[in-house]
Amino acid sequence: MTPSVTVSRRGAERLKSGHPWIFRSDVVAAEAEPGDIVRVASERGKTLGWAYWSSASQIALRMLEGPGAPMPGDRELIAARIRAAAAYRDSLGIIGGAWRLVHGEADGLPATVVDRYGNGEGAWFVVQTLAQGSDRRLPLLVDALVEQFGPTGIIARNDPRVRTLEGLEPRVDVVYGEVPDRIVVEENGIRFGVDLRHGQKTGLFLDQRDNHAAAARYAQGEALDAFTYNGGFALHIARHASSVLALDISASAVEATAANAALNGLTNVEVREANVFDELRELESSGRRFDTITLDPPAFARNRASVERAVGGYKEINLRAIRLLRPGGHLITCSCSYNVSDTLFLEVVRSAAADARAAMWLVERRGQAADHPILLNAPETSYLKCLVLRRVG
Repeated sequence: MTPSVTVSRRGAERLKSGHPWIFRSDVVAAEAEPGDIVRVASERGKTLGWAYWSSASQIALRMLEGPGAPMPGDRELIAARIRAAAAYRDSLGIIGGAWRLVHGEADGLPATVVDRYGNGEGAWFVVQTLAQGSDRRLPLLVDALVEQFGPTGIIARNDPRVRTLEGLEPRVDVVYGEVPDRIVVEENGIRFGVDLRHGQKTGLFLDQRDNHAAAARYAQGEALDAFTYNGGFALHIARHASSVLALDISASAVEATAANAALNGLTNVEVREANVFDELRELESSGRRFDTITLDPPAFARNRASVERAVGGYKEINLRAIRLLRPGGHLITCSCSYNVSDTLFLEVVRSAAADARAAMWLVERRGQAADHPILLNAPETSYLKCLVLRRVG
């Protein structure tokens, strides 16, 4: 018997709008096991498509195919969508050793992330399977990657806490070949040491690659990089600035940034372990000023309930940064909080500029790198905001 799930009229309308998720509140009936590919049906019995079924998450269905398509075969579906994803990335002409190959729903493989890291010594994939359906098919995903690319090794970084919402155990496993403790890759001509087992996300913030390059185009004079992590912005702007002060509260981040600066022979980068909020206040009080400032904080709003507090955090760091910025200088400020919209983030920065009594130009509005495509009818796939501003008075 084919596993099936019946959804409400509201759920059917959601699918009609193009959104790939159905929430548990719109499930009328289910005859399926955790992680099954199920036939999605309306209350009148009409087939609406095929989806991964989750028995635990509030996101009960993640669509794979629309109406009229036959039930997809696991192996064929995964292999075909990886080929399509790879063809798109090839068309981007990405220069460097690290990029995203599969970006979940946007690439038609729900709750699946595949990042590629490579250098002259080998190529490695870091995968994440974040829902019951994708996790059950991890072996098929590995098979497809090995068959199509022949990598040196594959590691499953299945340690994000979101897996607990699916009833899945957080874990990290080498699932193919060999994966060293540390590799070195290039991004825009800058070399970075990468810890594929323990680093943030899958090792690097690949979604910021194009924004790192953009920041370098505006960099000049004395620069400040707040929330540096491993020096992504700091090292890019150091090639064009006279000096860079990089701040992070994490001792391991400070160590990584210092090591990456040394790896690139950059002697004009000072890395300081500090609470960024406190340090920005201290720098302002001391009269220190900068020509280039980058702000790339962690997600302040991980859910809707935390948006108000997040707005306060974004307002404070941007206010301090604008006060620290010399006329003619540039501020590159980011938010990776999906729950803080583009409009709200721009309003927060606008309010900060008003409170600082600073005239600012909005030079660029940017987002995530092109290998992290946005599915138009799924706003959740658009999360990264990056504003480039110039102080003119």
